[in-house]
Amino acid sequence: MMLYPAMSDLLKEVNGRYLLVNLAARRAREIAEYAEENEIELSEKPVSLAIEEIADGKLAAIPTED
Repeated sequence: MMLYPAMSDLLKEVNGRYLLVNLAARRAREIAEYAEENEIELSEKPVSLAIEEIADGKLAAIPTED
């Protein structure tokens, strides 16, 4: 079974698996909350939508200073 997008492609957009998981999870929650608040039925799962955004370069992690 082949997954799209490939992990190697996602890691070109985000520096590290841990960061990728956190970024995708945060965005998926935003998508799900927005859809629920506006009574929008999603055609795909929020996580899939978030990963597609990352793969397309529409979503990136911005480093912050602690």
